[in-house]
Amino acid sequence: MDNIFFIVALATVLVYAFTKLRFELHMMQLNSYRNDRYFKWLKTNLVLTTRVLEVVVLIITGILILTTSVVVSSISIIILYALLAYLLFTRKQKKPVVFTQRAQRLFGLTFLLSIITGLVYFLATGKTLYTIWVSGLVLLLSFIFIAIATILIAPVEKAINNWYYNDAKKILAQRSDLIIIGITGSYGKTSTKHFLHRMLSEKYNVLMTPGSYNTTMGVIKTVREQLQATHQVFIVEMGAKQPNDIKEICDLVHPQIGILTAVGEQHLESFKTIQNVQKTKFELIDALPSGGLAVLNADYEYIANRPVNDRETALYSSDNEKVDFYIKDISYSAKGSAFSIFNKGKHLANFYTKLVGSYNLSNILAGYIVARHLEVPDSSIAFAIKKLEPVQHRLEVKVHPNGVTVIDDAFNSNPVGSKMALEVLKAITGTRKIIITPGMIELGEKQEYYNSLLGEQIADTCDYAILVGKNITLPIMKGLKNKSYPDDKIYVAHNFKDAVNHLNSMTKAGDVLLYENDLPDTYEL
Repeated sequence: MDNIFFIVALATVLVYAFTKLRFELHMMQLNSYRNDRYFKWLKTNLVLTTRVLEVVVLIITGILILTTSVVVSSISIIILYALLAYLLFTRKQKKPVVFTQRAQRLFGLTFLLSIITGLVYFLATGKTLYTIWVSGLVLLLSFIFIAIATILIAPVEKAINNWYYNDAKKILAQRSDLIIIGITGSYGKTSTKHFLHRMLSEKYNVLMTPGSYNTTMGVIKTVREQLQATHQVFIVEMGAKQPNDIKEICDLVHPQIGILTAVGEQHLESFKTIQNVQKTKFELIDALPSGGLAVLNADYEYIANRPVNDRETALYSSDNEKVDFYIKDISYSAKGSAFSIFNKGKHLANFYTKLVGSYNLSNILAGYIVARHLEVPDSSIAFAIKKLEPVQHRLEVKVHPNGVTVIDDAFNSNPVGSKMALEVLKAITGTRKIIITPGMIELGEKQEYYNSLLGEQIADTCDYAILVGKNITLPIMKGLKNKSYPDDKIYVAHNFKDAVNHLNSMTKAGDVLLYENDLPDTYEL
């Protein structure tokens, strides 16, 4: 009988081990499989509810193992670890873990290291229940085991990545006819990519990196799995969280045209200074060949003031008429925007789009410049712009059957984008203007400043504010108070579910709602 209960208890702990290591893998995956980023996340998330409960379970089971029978101890282990497994397995995830081949290798090695540790203790002591207790201790320290596994497996991953990199390079070397366009920027990359793809598709067979694929491995995967002999243009989105990230992609694809959408205070936790952001984003422009086309957003001083030599440049702006290309005569409605594009004082064409916000129009303008450069007729570009659909969760405007207009800008908030989203909210006619937001992240030392500023902007625009997370939104609350925003117009939600429930209890036809930012699973509210 004792053996049966022991086996069931051991099986329960193994189930929990799978669940716990899956969670650690998820966090490591969201931190790009890099221990430095993972440990930076751990600094603020080490004491999670689950870890606290694990400590409590270890104390309870340890006492029971010392003072009671095998059956009682085993039953307590079964119940408590089953509960832990349930809590962790049902934890809501915005972006679930993806068991890629790399993830499977890392998970397998981490699981193996954990099993070996428990097995060594058992072989050394022969104590069965104590081995289960030690296994629980190992799982409490699972963040250490996955970090060790990441280090051990790094040479293997590097060799695999190098093979994939060289294979993609060979494929591209055989396509000297391919027009390759790189797009980077602190924000606006993905939207610009989609808009340009739609415009160029009026004349060319175009491939773009899908979704938010903007890393070297994402580009490699696209080249190896999707690039066909019939493709004439390849649009490559290039993201970066540290210097040389974009250079690495450029060394692979060798773009002839580059679009730089923005240089702003984004990812400052890793870049530290905006000068480092500027240097990294310009790795795309510096990689262009002599005579290549650099399309540069002059609305950002760290772009406009940086000289570019030996390359054709096209400076664009949403309102500055002193640059090469700019937008005028903008009019907004809940159904879309009308606007005109000018080139050095010369009117080129009038356009209509279902999209709203100067942010979107600026990205459309960047795409227009490249499409025009590649000789797509203005009439075809106008047709494409009219048919553009909002990129999901990026200033996406929808009028719901209940009469509530929703502006979905939940993908990723930043100081410029949030300000523009509020401008769109202000421009759309409605009874009440309501915002749901947890604020902005990854802004380094300036995070508190920009979130406080966001609070002041909300106070100037919104009739009601729903803040998600008490601690993370304290700077926004400070900004609201700076503007003497009334307390009865603020609701601080525990989480997004609480925010939505409160919203559903108060909205009515005619309200205009802005969802500004969502947080990744690595952030605790």
